[in-house]
Amino acid sequence: MRIALLQCNAVVGDIEANSNNLVRSLGLAAAQGADICITPELALVGYPPRDLLFYPSFCEKAEKALDGIIRAANDAGVALVLGAIGKNAGDSGMPLHNQALFIRNGAVEARYSKRLLPTYDVFDEARYFEPGVVPCVVEFAGRRLALTICEDIWRNRVFRTPVPEYPVEPLSEHPPFDVLVNLSASPFAAGKHALRRNMLNALARKYAAHILYVNAVGGNDDLIFDGRSVYVLPDGSCGAQAKSFAEDVLLVDLDEPAAFFPEDAQTPEEEIWRALTLGVGDYCAKTGQSSAVVGLSGGVDSSLTAAIAVNALGADNVLGLLMPSPYSSEHSLADAHALAENLGIAAVTLPIEPVMTAYTRTLAGAFVGKEADVTEENLQARIRGNLLMAFSNKFGKLLLTTGNKSEISVGYCTIYGDMCGALAVIGDLYKTEVFQVCRWLNSSRPGYIPEHTILKPPSAELRPNQTDQDSLPPYEELDAILKLMLEERCGVESVAARGYSRETALRVARMVGLAEFKRRQSAPVLKITYQAFGVGWRMPIACKNAYAL
Repeated sequence: MRIALLQCNAVVGDIEANSNNLVRSLGLAAAQGADICITPELALVGYPPRDLLFYPSFCEKAEKALDGIIRAANDAGVALVLGAIGKNAGDSGMPLHNQALFIRNGAVEARYSKRLLPTYDVFDEARYFEPGVVPCVVEFAGRRLALTICEDIWRNRVFRTPVPEYPVEPLSEHPPFDVLVNLSASPFAAGKHALRRNMLNALARKYAAHILYVNAVGGNDDLIFDGRSVYVLPDGSCGAQAKSFAEDVLLVDLDEPAAFFPEDAQTPEEEIWRALTLGVGDYCAKTGQSSAVVGLSGGVDSSLTAAIAVNALGADNVLGLLMPSPYSSEHSLADAHALAENLGIAAVTLPIEPVMTAYTRTLAGAFVGKEADVTEENLQARIRGNLLMAFSNKFGKLLLTTGNKSEISVGYCTIYGDMCGALAVIGDLYKTEVFQVCRWLNSSRPGYIPEHTILKPPSAELRPNQTDQDSLPPYEELDAILKLMLEERCGVESVAARGYSRETALRVARMVGLAEFKRRQSAPVLKITYQAFGVGWRMPIACKNAYAL
């Protein structure tokens, strides 16, 4: 039996484009001799559709599009397992199901409704769907195919907290299935691929079954889907894998397995680089943008952001804006110019001293007797933010923010200043990780990120001889503490028990808590960890500081 895994990059809500893409993929699969095709979760409407599902017209359009997909599969002479929404025939609960449709001979022969609906993070599927209650096994070409969707197999007792009824368990009885099919939209997180593969390998061995795991690919808002659809043999070995971070049609033969593995990311830094490139490229493409503007300071954050933008959009579509103040060092300007030359992007220099002077004169009467402080520093950042937004508006370029996760965590960023923009490209990368990715880039392209940019002490250059460490603990210590607080949910005492200074941990905790109001107003952050701001982060603004517990 020859099966095609259709690893699609769906546009959320663009049912017509998704339908056309599926029809093209069906044609490619049929030309390669596929007997049956399988799509990712909700491939017809895109994932996650969120509150679009509350609009009856949207659901009706999806239902009508289904007819065309059924005809296309029939014309191509292939069966199809399609991820789509379906109406709840019951009288109670939510009106929709998240379904896998088994389509053969011009008709939907079976419908499976996802049973384990996530209620966390951005997904919150229980807000939209009624969970299924009945397993689904279909017969095809002498095989028994068990249909599941995403979380239905992730709730394995080996890897997650047990649930009252693990959906795969009943499928193995009377008689057992031969093939476990999983339609998935599993977002990328650094290191998740290995966990996913281990889980699938364990499932295959446990049930002595072939596993066909079809994952979505592409960027949708702050989420990135890495693809890497996979075929796992009953002994737990991997028989074939689709491309990573790209669309693919992977053909596998259950009767005559032939191993196929495309080139994949070799290091964590390369994986992050490819994920963020896809995230930026798809965010622009799916929002109708083709070019971007980035503020270049000569530091690592703006350098890496610009490099990712060039990789995603091309050098001709990226503009660098240099905005030196009287406090900007010559080496920072030199580093920014060197970066622009290395990347091959146009660069415009707009000194901000005249604007700073105008602000100072305007505020002089109101601020009489007051010493210069962070107010004047923030004005510099906000002047730059205004200039960047002006270029974005005038030339129709998407403004990419350059803040990293360390700064966003502790509020070392200026709201309506350097936080201005449509997308936070590296907002899920800690500062130490930014350095790591920059060094990785330079390992294959020496000097691509100017070496001085990587070696010099980080500084916002808002006052003479300023460095980040004037206001923050050393980044190695700060990032280690932040990972404990954010990723492992540790309070101050737990952090101190790990060997870190209690005083430093308390200081960091206070900064994290005070910065929540800024994060609520920040650009969407491309998610590359399990705990990204905006995805799974639901902290109150006005509250007692929980991090200090």
